[in-house]
Amino acid sequence: MNSNAAQKIDVDLQSEQGVDQYLTFCLAGEEYGINILKVQEIRGWSEVTPMPNTPDSILGVINLRGTVVPIVELRNHFNLPDAPRGPTTVIIVVKAEEKNGNQRTMGMVVDAVSEVHNIAATDIQPAPQVGDAADQPAIAGLATMDEHMIIILDVDDLMINRVLGLLDEESAA
Repeated sequence: MNSNAAQKIDVDLQSEQGVDQYLTFCLAGEEYGINILKVQEIRGWSEVTPMPNTPDSILGVINLRGTVVPIVELRNHFNLPDAPRGPTTVIIVVKAEEKNGNQRTMGMVVDAVSEVHNIAATDIQPAPQVGDAADQPAIAGLATMDEHMIIILDVDDLMINRVLGLLDEESAA
């Protein structure tokens, strides 16, 4: 069986069983997860080209095989303390989908990639409402794996509504 057929069977089984795969990564000592289907690639840390007049959470852009990709510093976006970039610092390149179906390629700087977990939809609990919903950082829910909590992020909401929404606010001001 070729790898494409095996991959399709795996995706079909996951859909039927209500299980999705999540790439987990570390950020300021906490573990976060994003749906693996949103991940385009994982790149080692490399410097970005800064862009003027952008929010602090947008570090700049990189050229990814001819495509200019904005890079988001998640620590800054989530109001976490700065940390030096280390050998495990990576950029996770994701595809975020807008409401009209258009896809945007963006990168997220994280401290380290952990692993891929199979998580059933029934194992994801809603995040507790703390403060104004507009202030929530696109948390889709919380899952517990091996006695530790994983914060599941909604990539589309995070990148399109929260990050690109900041750009819209800056240009409107």
